[in-house]
Amino acid sequence: MIELAQHQERHTLSIIVDNEAGVLARVIGLFSGRGYNIEHLTVAPVDLEGNESRITVVTIGTPHTIDQIQAQLDRLVPIHRVADLTDEGPHVERELALVKVSGDREQRVEALRVAEAFRAKRVDSSAKSFVFEVTGKTEKIKAFIELMSELGLDEVVRTGVAALHRGQKVL
Repeated sequence: MIELAQHQERHTLSIIVDNEAGVLARVIGLFSGRGYNIEHLTVAPVDLEGNESRITVVTIGTPHTIDQIQAQLDRLVPIHRVADLTDEGPHVERELALVKVSGDREQRVEALRVAEAFRAKRVDSSAKSFVFEVTGKTEKIKAFIELMSELGLDEVVRTGVAALHRGQKVL
């Protein structure tokens, strides 16, 4: 758990919902209507039939605010389960980013070295640019992007955080 100014904390919430039109809008509306910020957001179906989806939200707030968010989410009808992974114990968080870098020969060589150090995969190459795929914790992604910004960073696209409980615990 990352501590922030004024006793604010970063929390990862995992929400199982019905996979139907308007559900994401209702969840996001709860956040925006009450002035809560969303740092990361991912959504995808989680069962083979496509009946349920998992929404992963990373938000920042005081412990009281996080409790309020969780309680309000629990009351929304299309929501089946809500878990605060941060409070419930060990969990795994990962993010994916595609990072496009261009530059002269020296910058390109250095970009390849940095990518190797971060275990980033080169997924596209041209005479003037590379696209790298990098996965890991948000802090790793940020560090990779910062280093690439000095080497000719052109574009970045990020997936947001995906997270699961560790061990036998399931949502």
